[in-house]
Amino acid sequence: MNKSMLAGIGVGVAAALGVAAVAGMNVFDRGPQYAQVLSATPIKESIKQPRQECRNVTLTHRRAVQDDNRIAGSVLGAVAGGVLGHQFGGGRGKDVATVAGAVAGGYAGNQVQAGMQNRDTYTTTEQRCKTVYDKQEKMLGYDVTYKIGNQQGKIRTENDPGTRIPLDRNGQLILNSDQA
Repeated sequence: MNKSMLAGIGVGVAAALGVAAVAGMNVFDRGPQYAQVLSATPIKESIKQPRQECRNVTLTHRRAVQDDNRIAGSVLGAVAGGVLGHQFGGGRGKDVATVAGAVAGGYAGNQVQAGMQNRDTYTTTEQRCKTVYDKQEKMLGYDVTYKIGNQQGKIRTENDPGTRIPLDRNGQLILNSDQA
């Protein structure tokens, strides 16, 4: 083997070792590959959704009165009271007892008819509705504060980015739905 061949092999080995050393030192490193996420604040919107809420209510109604002055009860009571009062006393006392019985019977008949009219009722069922609002939270996205090297930035994303955001070869954020 001649000396020039040995020298060529030595130079080749040295060159190979040099390239390996440079590659191990990341001399060709293009910079950060990720942005560090400093904070991700969720942005929500409250939505009120209206809906009808109905329930059945039982109502009691008083039937229409045909004799507001309760004349029938008063007359029937007066007749019955007069007949009953006529059974007592004699002479002028019988007349007084008849009149007193008629007055008392008329009043009693009037009150009995009033009670009957007040108890003459019927019931119906009615549906009553009102509008109520259900609250829902809608997620709009996240306000993200990030850092690339010494530079800080802010951006709104659709999803929570986690602790870091990948960068492309130009150092721009990659914000697609596949990053999660």
